Formats: sequence, structure tokens, C-alpha cells
Amino acid sequence: MRRLAVLLGLTIGCASRPGSATSDLFAVSLPNAVGRPHFTLTTTAGAPFDFAQTTRGKLTYLFFGYTHCPDVCPATMANLGAVMNRLTAEERTRLAVVFVTTDPARDSAATLETWLDRFDRETIGLTGSIDEVERAERAAGVAVAIREPGESYTVSHAAQILVYSPDDSGHVVYPFGTRQAELADDLPKLLDRWGGRR
Repeated sequence: MRRLAVLLGLTIGCASRPGSATSDLFAVSLPNAVGRPHFTLTTTAGAPFDFAQTTRGKLTYLFFGYTHCPDVCPATMANLGAVMNRLTAEERTRLAVVFVTTDPARDSAATLETWLDRFDRETIGLTGSIDEVERAERAAGVAVAIREPGESYTVSHAAQILVYSPDDSGHVVYPFGTRQAELADDLPKLLDRWGGRR
């Protein structure tokens, strides 16, 4: 419950970054580290994906969104994908990018895979039932997505990128609006920090 309160607070107040004279990261530091969440969803290939087990020991970026999103999701994934595509093969083996759809009714496996491939072909797309997705959101400590009524509906969802370090804890998050250059500047530091290679 404490983790939920911390991350929900960040969702509500993610527009501004608390200043820190000692931090060399653009990411927002969490007041207390949170554990890598435990949930299982389904990949675009139809295989079960145990998030905590499969990403264990890797720098992991986790984002909840949907392919019909008009702004937040494509902007976030474009920035993150551009940074990932500049990494070496060795660096890429040390991290994972995971996107969980908050709109499984419209985001079929094929739709999700095609959309994600526009940004980064190695991003892992996950889906499941509404109940399974909501359990994943709660496990990660973010607000559960709200689907607006209507035929061409929108989905209100958490907009931050959750980051889990090689020590399997979350120490920082990125609010929506974080620039590509900021993500790129932080990435090598995050790879080598909190249990990473030294």
C-alpha cells in the first residue's frame, strides 16, 4: 500500500520535477525504493510473460498505454525508442523495455506489435484481459486506467515511465514530457548504478 501511495502521488503531480542539487539524473527520484512488481501477462507472440522473473537483473523501462492514444503514448515511445536504437548490442542485452496495453479490446497482438515496431523492434508488448491489466497496474503502483464511454473512446492512464534498476528495485521514474536527450543522458548511469556493472 505504501508503494501505491508513493507512485499514485507521482502520477498526480508528475508535471514538475523536485530539484536536487546532488542528483546527476534527470529522472525523478523516489523517496523510497520500490520492488520490481510481480505480474504475468501475454506477449504479442501469445506466450506468458512473468514480468519480475523475465526482467530480473536488467535495467527495465515499464510503460502503460494504448495504440489509439493521440499524444502521450506515441511521444513517449518515440523518445524511448530513439534512445534504445542508438545502443550497442551489448548494452541492449542489459535492459528491457516493456509496454503494457491499457486497451486490450482494441489492441490485438498484431496491432500492438505493428505499432511498437514503429519505435523499437525489441520493445516487449504485453496484453491480457482487463482484469489482468488492472492487476498489473496495481502491482506497479500506478492508477488503474479509465476507459471513457463511446465508440471511439479514449483511455486515461498513468503517463510516467517506471524504471527498475539491476538490483530489481525502482529508484526513479520519468514523468511525461521528459526529453529524449534527458533519457539518453541518464541511461548509461542507470545501467551501471544500483547493482549494475562497475
